[in-house]
Amino acid sequence: MARPAIGSPALTRRGLLLASASSLFLAACGSGDGDDEGVQSGPTRGPQDLIIGANLELTGAGAAMGILQERALRITVDTLNEEGVPVGNLRRKIRLVVQDNGSDPRKAAEQAAELAGREQVHAIVGGTLAETSLEIIKVAQEAQLPFISLAAADEIVLPLPQRTFIYKLTPDATDVARQLSRLISSQKLRKITLLAAPGLHGNSGVRAVTQALKTGGAQLTRTVRLPAPGADLGSTADRVVSSKPNGVIVWASSPSSGAAARALRAAGYQGPIFFDAGAVTEDTLSDANAKAVEGSFVVHPSALSGSSLTNTTSAGLARRDFVFRYIQEHGSFSGFAPYASDAVHLIAGAARLANSVDRGRIRVYLTRQVTEGIAGSYAFTPIRHSGMEPDSLAVFTVTAGEWTRIS
Repeated sequence: MARPAIGSPALTRRGLLLASASSLFLAACGSGDGDDEGVQSGPTRGPQDLIIGANLELTGAGAAMGILQERALRITVDTLNEEGVPVGNLRRKIRLVVQDNGSDPRKAAEQAAELAGREQVHAIVGGTLAETSLEIIKVAQEAQLPFISLAAADEIVLPLPQRTFIYKLTPDATDVARQLSRLISSQKLRKITLLAAPGLHGNSGVRAVTQALKTGGAQLTRTVRLPAPGADLGSTADRVVSSKPNGVIVWASSPSSGAAARALRAAGYQGPIFFDAGAVTEDTLSDANAKAVEGSFVVHPSALSGSSLTNTTSAGLARRDFVFRYIQEHGSFSGFAPYASDAVHLIAGAARLANSVDRGRIRVYLTRQVTEGIAGSYAFTPIRHSGMEPDSLAVFTVTAGEWTRIS
C-alpha cells in the first residue's frame, strides 16, 4: 500500500498570533515586580505555593490514559520546581494535589468540589474521559476555577458563554476528521464505516467524520456505536463487517480502540483501520492487540514521534528533555502523556504573566496564551478555548508494533 503524504499550509493562524503575542509576553514578564498577595480575590495557601489539582482516572475505564497523565504531571512539576515559577517578586513552588476519580463522573465532581474548597487549588487539570470532565466543568465554572481538560470531546468548551473558565488541550474532532478524510481519499477508499464510542467523544466524532467524508468524496455507508467499555464486541463487529466497507474508522479512546480492532479482525475484516487520537496509549500496541492493529493508521499530535535531536528551539529542547525524563523513569515514551505536561506549563505561564495566583487572573492569561508545548501548539483566544492547532497533527501507522510517522 502506498503511503500518502499529507501536507499542511505554511502560514497558520498560530503563526500570526505568535508574532503578535510576543510583545504581550515580554510586557507581562517585565511588569509589576511587587508582591501580589494583597490583591488576590482567589484563595491561596502559603505564599510560596502554586497549587494545582489533578482529577484523574487512575483506575477504572480511563486508567490507560489517566496513569500516563499522572506520570507527566509529576515529571513536569519536579522539573519546574528545580527553580520555581516566578510570580511577581516570588519564586513559587508548584504543589500538586492528585486524586483518583476512578473513572466515575459523580466521584470526579465530588473531588473537584474538594479541590476547589478544602484544598483551595488555583487550577485543576484532568478528566481524560469526556464524562468525568463534564462533571468537573460544572464545579469549576461555578467556583470560577480554571480547569484544563485532557479529554477529547468538542462539547467540553462549548457553549463558550457557559465555559468561561474551561479549556481543552486535545485536538478538535473536526481537525482530526479532516486529516483522516484526506488520508482515506489518498488511498482511494470509497466505502467507509464509522465505529464510534458511546457518549460525548463518540458524538463529536460522528458529527466531524460525517461532514469530512462528505467533503472529501468518500461515502459513509454506516455508523455503528460501540457498547460500554468491557462489553462483548462480537455482534458490533459483525454489524460493521456486514456493511462490506473497504475502510473502517474507529473513533474511541484506549482501551476500547484496541479491543475494537481485535473484534473487527476476529469478524473477518481485513481492510485498513483508522483511529482518532484517543487510541494512542501503550494498551493499543499491547501484545494482545499487536496483530490486529498492525498497519492501522492514526491522526495524532506530532509529539507521538518523540523529539528530534536536530530541533534546537526552546520548545524542541523542552520536548527533548521531557521525553528523556519520561523514558528514564518509565522505560518507554507515550505520545498521549504530554497533554498534562502542557497543562502545567500553561497554568504556570499564566500565573507568571499575571504576576498573581488569583484564579480570575490565571483565567485571563490562559485565554491569551499562544505557545509551543510538548504535545503540540496552542493558541487560546477569548472566543476559542480549544487551543490545539491543526498543524500540530500528523499521520502515523503501526509498523512492527510501533507508531511510525508517515506525514
